[in-house]
Amino acid sequence: MLASLALVHFGRRKLIMKQDEEHLRLLSIFHYVVAGLVAVFALFPIFHLIFGLFMILAPQKFDGHGQEQPPLALIGWLFVILASAFITFGWTMAALILTTGRFLARHRHYQFCLVMAGIECLFMPFGTVLGVFTILVLVRESVKPLFGVIPPTIATEVPK
Repeated sequence: MLASLALVHFGRRKLIMKQDEEHLRLLSIFHYVVAGLVAVFALFPIFHLIFGLFMILAPQKFDGHGQEQPPLALIGWLFVILASAFITFGWTMAALILTTGRFLARHRHYQFCLVMAGIECLFMPFGTVLGVFTILVLVRESVKPLFGVIPPTIATEVPK
């Protein structure tokens, strides 16, 4: 009787671990998809970058027909710097999200994945959904051993 109960418990635990591994696999795939979306959306400021370069390299095209013009080179540099910063930030985030997906698939770097899931919540709507589901899966006690994280045990004081 006791052996059959242990076998049922072992089978249930194995089923839970298999389900956790499937959830982590799905999350890693969704991280790859969201990383691709972030990389594409990060390219939107490319138009500002091109326009800023055009203002710097061909200011004569913006003659105001006798009207006083602001310094086009300064505005052009502002466009170039801000667009470059946004593109760089977006690609960096895409690379970090892609790396998180890779780590989730390999069950490595638990804290990195958890922190990135929190950061992803800032990127609405897809990042928020993905970040919340990633956090919900990662905080399960049954998932932590897959990453090699040993759950803290309750310390009991030894009586003197």
